[in-house]
Amino acid sequence: DGYRNTNQVSDDYRYQDGNYDAPNDGYYRGGDEPTQDEDAQSDVTEGHDEDDEVYEGEYQGIPHPDDIKEKQKKRAPAVDDEYRDRADLMAERMEDEEQLAHQYENIIEECGHGRFQWTLFFVLGLALMADGVEVFVVGFVLPSAEKDMCLSSSNKGMLGLIVYLGMMVGAVLLGGLADKLGRKQCLIISLAINAAFAFLSSFVQGYGFFLFCRLISGLGIGGTLPIVFPYFSEFLSREKRGEHLSWLCMFWMIGGIYASAMAWSIIPHYGWGFSMGTKYHFHSWRVFVLVCALPCIASLVALKFMPESPRFLLEIGKHDEAWMILKQVHDTNMRAKGEPERVFTVSYIKTPKQVDEFIEIQSSTGTWYQRWLVRITTTLKQVWDNVLYCLTAQYRMNTLMLAVVWFTMALSYYGLIVWFPDMIRYFQDEAYESRVKIFDEEEVSHFTFNFTLENQIHRNGEYRNDKFIGMKFKEVRFEDSLFEDCYFEDVRSSETFFENCTIISTVFYNTDLYEHKFINCRLINSTFMKEKEGCHIDFEEDNDFLIYLVSFLGSLSVLPGNIISALLMDKIGRIKMIGGSMLISAVCCFFLFFGNSESAMIGWQCLFCGASIAAWNALDVITVELYPTDKRATAFGILNGLCKFGAILGNSIFSSFVGITKVVPILLASSALVGVGLLALRLPETREQVLM
Repeated sequence: DGYRNTNQVSDDYRYQDGNYDAPNDGYYRGGDEPTQDEDAQSDVTEGHDEDDEVYEGEYQGIPHPDDIKEKQKKRAPAVDDEYRDRADLMAERMEDEEQLAHQYENIIEECGHGRFQWTLFFVLGLALMADGVEVFVVGFVLPSAEKDMCLSSSNKGMLGLIVYLGMMVGAVLLGGLADKLGRKQCLIISLAINAAFAFLSSFVQGYGFFLFCRLISGLGIGGTLPIVFPYFSEFLSREKRGEHLSWLCMFWMIGGIYASAMAWSIIPHYGWGFSMGTKYHFHSWRVFVLVCALPCIASLVALKFMPESPRFLLEIGKHDEAWMILKQVHDTNMRAKGEPERVFTVSYIKTPKQVDEFIEIQSSTGTWYQRWLVRITTTLKQVWDNVLYCLTAQYRMNTLMLAVVWFTMALSYYGLIVWFPDMIRYFQDEAYESRVKIFDEEEVSHFTFNFTLENQIHRNGEYRNDKFIGMKFKEVRFEDSLFEDCYFEDVRSSETFFENCTIISTVFYNTDLYEHKFINCRLINSTFMKEKEGCHIDFEEDNDFLIYLVSFLGSLSVLPGNIISALLMDKIGRIKMIGGSMLISAVCCFFLFFGNSESAMIGWQCLFCGASIAAWNALDVITVELYPTDKRATAFGILNGLCKFGAILGNSIFSSFVGITKVVPILLASSALVGVGLLALRLPETREQVLM
C-alpha cells in the first residue's frame, strides 16, 4: 500500500514550465502554499489545452521530459512484471489471445479456402504418409532382415518395438519444440532426421547400427503427427476445420497402401541388389527401405516453399510477418478464383502480450557456446513449462480424459493389428502341419538326394552310403535314425532337426546343418567342413504374399471410414463420432470369436479398421481444438507419445496369446473400447469454437 500511495502521489503531479503543480482535489499534500505568482500564472493559462502546446525544445532535437518519463515507464515493467505483476500479465495475455482468436477467425474467412490450403494439404499429406509408411517398414523387412543379419527372437522383438519407442520420444520432444520454434521449422527438422537415418539404415550391415538408425528415424517421424495437424488447422476456418483435417488423415492410409504395394513388388525379387565381396550385401529388402523414404524426402523439399503458420507468428509477436503470410494466402486464393482485384482489407491484427522477452537478453551475452547453452536450456524449460501447463486446473480434466482415450485406443488398435497377422500365420501353420508326411522305418542306401524335402517326419530310418547334394530341407525332422557313410554337400535347411540320431563316418561339406540342429545325437567319426557363413534368405518360406495382402487390405479398408468421418465430422460433432466409432469397433472385435479361418480373420480385420478410423480422425481434430495455440503442439505430442506407449504394450500383450487363446485379446480389446467410448462422451464438444 505504501508503494501504491507513493506512486499515486507522484503521478498526480504534472510537469509544467519547469514547475510541478499539485492537483486541486481538496486534499492537503504537504509543503508550502502556492505563491501569488503561481496563481497568476494559473490564471493566464486558464482554458489552455496543455496537449496542444508545442514544446520549445522540439525543433532542437531535445526530448520532452514527459517523453522521457513515458519511455522509463515502458522500460520499468520488465523488472516489475517478473516479480510483481506476472499474474496480471498472464491475465492480460489471455484476454489478448481471446480477442485474437475471434479476429483471426474472421481473417481466415476473408482469405477463403482455396488453392493455398489445397497445396498445403498435399505437402503435409506427404509428411503424414511418411508416418504411415514408417509403421509398416520394419514389419515387412523383418522376415528378410532376420536371415540377413542372423537375428535371434529377442533381437527381432526389439527391432519391432524400437520404432515405436523412437516415435514416442519424438512426439513429445518435437511437439513441444513446435510451440517455441515454429511449426514449419520443427517439421523440417523432423522430416530431415527421418529421411537421413532411414536412408542410412538401408546401407548398414550390423544389427546394432541398424537398430540405432531405425530408432533415430522413428524419433524424427514421431514429430510429424503432433505438428502436421496444428499446422494445417491454423490455416482453416471453423466451418472447414473438421472436414479437411479428416481428409488429411487419409494420407496415413495411403502410406500403408504404398508400403504394402512396394513390399509386395520389391522384397520377393532377391536379385534386386548387389554384393561387394563376401561381407557387404545389399539385398532387395534394403531397396524397399530406400523406396519407403521417398514420401518423406518429397514432403521435405515441398515444405521449403510453404510459409510458417501466421497464428504461431502472432503468438510470438511477429505481426508484420504474419500479416504478409495472410495476405499471401488471400491473394493466392483470390487469383485462383478469378478475382485478383479483391484487396486484403486487414491492416492490423491483435498480438498477445509478450512475457518471455528477457530470454533474448540472456541469450545475447557470453561466448557462443554459452549463448547456445542458454538458448537450449531456456527452450527446454519452456517446453517443460508447457507440459505442466496442460495439467493445470483449466485443462487437467480434459488432458486426463484424452490421455485415457488415446492410450486405450492405441492399446486395442495396435495390439489387434499385430494379433491379426499372427493369428493368420497360426492358422497357416496349423494347416501346414496337418499335411505333414510321416515315414517309418525306411531303409535307403546308395541313393542321391538332389531335390527338396519338405514337411516330412522320418522315424527309425536307416541311410547308408547316401548322398545329399545341392538340396534343401524345409520343415524336416529325422527321429531315431541312422546315417552311415553318408555325404552332405551344399545343403540348405530351415526348421530342420535331427533328434536322437546316430551318425557314423559321415561328411558335411558347405552346409548350414549347424550343431544346434543335432539334438541328443551321437556323432562318430563324422566331419564338418567349410560350414556356410552368414544367413541365407529363403523367400519361398519367409515372404508370404498373404502378409502383404493382409496389410494392403487392412489399409484400404479404412477408406470408407475416412470418407464418412470427413463428411459427418462437422455435422454430428467430434464427441459423437468418437463414441459411435469405438462402440462399433468393439462390436466388430467381439465377433472375432467366430473367426476360425484365414478368410474370416481378414474380413473382421477390415471391418475393425474401417470402423475405428473415424474415432482416430475425431480424436486428432478434438485434440487440436481443445488447446490454445502456444500449447497445441505440446499437448498433441504428449498424447501421441502416450499413444505410442500404448502401441508398445499392445504389441507385447496381444502377441503373447497367439496360439494359446483368443478369448483374452478379444475381451480385453472389446471391453476397453466400450469403456473408453463412453468416457469420450464426457469430453467437451469443440465443433463451434474458434481456435484459441
